[in-house]
Amino acid sequence: MSPTRILLADDHQLFREGLTRLIKAQPDLEVVGEAGDGFEALTLARDLRPDLIVMDISMPICDGLEATRLIRAGVSLAKSRILMLTVHEEDEKLFEAIKAGANGYLLKSVSSADFLHGIRAVMAGGAVLPPKLAGRLLEEFARLAGQPAATANPSDLTPREYEVLNLVAIGATDKEIASQLSLSIHTVKSHLHSILNKLHAVNRRQAAQLAARQGLVKGGTKT
Repeated sequence: MSPTRILLADDHQLFREGLTRLIKAQPDLEVVGEAGDGFEALTLARDLRPDLIVMDISMPICDGLEATRLIRAGVSLAKSRILMLTVHEEDEKLFEAIKAGANGYLLKSVSSADFLHGIRAVMAGGAVLPPKLAGRLLEEFARLAGQPAATANPSDLTPREYEVLNLVAIGATDKEIASQLSLSIHTVKSHLHSILNKLHAVNRRQAAQLAARQGLVKGGTKT
C-alpha cells in the first residue's frame, strides 16, 4: 500500500521541519509539500492532490480556516482530508473549522504519538477532536437539535450572489463563473464564501442543493 501523502501548512518553518522529521520516520506516511500560508497551501494542494493536509489555523495572508473553505469549494480536492492544528482551545474556531470542512482538530501541544494517531484516525475516516472541545461540540449540537432548522432567507443574498449561485448549481467552475460574469477569480471566491455562510453550507455542492430545495436557483444541481 502506498504511504499517505501529506501536505504541511504552517507559517513557522521550525515547526514544519519538526513535523516533517516525525512523519518521514513513519513507513506509512510521507510529506509531499510544505506551505507557509493558506494561499500557498491551496496552490500546492491543487498541484499535488495530497491525501491529507495538516493545516495550521493561524497563518498570515490567508489563515487555515479560509484556506480550508477555498479547498472545499472545489471538487478536485474533495477526497483530501484536512487536519487542523491550533495553539489554543477555542470553541468558535472549532465550530468554524468543522463548518469549513475540516475532518479533525488537534492542539499543537499534543504528543508525537497522539499527533500520529490523529493523522491515522482521520485517514481511516474518523473525526479527531480534543476531549474538552469534543464535549462542547456535542453540547452545541444538542442545543441546536432543539431549535427549528435554519433556512436560507432569499433576501440575504445579493443579486450578484444569486448569479454566482445559479452558475454553481449547473456545475460551473470558478474560472467559468469569472468569465461569464466578468469577475476576477478572487471576487468569485469571495462571493462563494459569502454564499456558503448565508446558506449555512459547508461546500458549494451543499449550497446548490440547499438553494434548489428552497427555490433560490432556476434549475437543479448538476450531477
